[in-house]
Amino acid sequence: MGHSLGGLVILKLFEQEAVAHLPMGRIVLLGPPLRGSQTARNLARLPFGKMILGRGIHEEVLGVRERRWSRARDLGVIAGDLGFGLGRLVGPLGAPSDGTVAVAETELEGTADRIVLRVSHTGMLFSAAVAKQAGAFLRSGRFNR
Repeated sequence: MGHSLGGLVILKLFEQEAVAHLPMGRIVLLGPPLRGSQTARNLARLPFGKMILGRGIHEEVLGVRERRWSRARDLGVIAGDLGFGLGRLVGPLGAPSDGTVAVAETELEGTADRIVLRVSHTGMLFSAAVAKQAGAFLRSGRFNR
């Protein structure tokens, strides 16, 4: 399970063939900016913004990414739509969001399931509803509706 940019790290890991020896399982991503990040683009426009982001993150979040999940593991994504978060401090997101990542930025073709919950970006880490949904997905490959 990975939150935000941690989700991108997990995707990069599983793009490598070296993980083929790992036991099978499922992956849950919480609020990942899978299609780029308007918050990161807003931050990059500010003085020292690109330096704050770091070079390694540019390719992943500054552009609009088109990805597809085609790995053997089931992948579930939990997005939030409670637009309260630090991302709003660097500029508007202009769409439903968790306050840092827009709901649309969490879409990824090829996922087994995706759900939007009424949580903020940081709040996902402390939410009982998110924990229950993540557990449901890890057990069954589907979120509870």
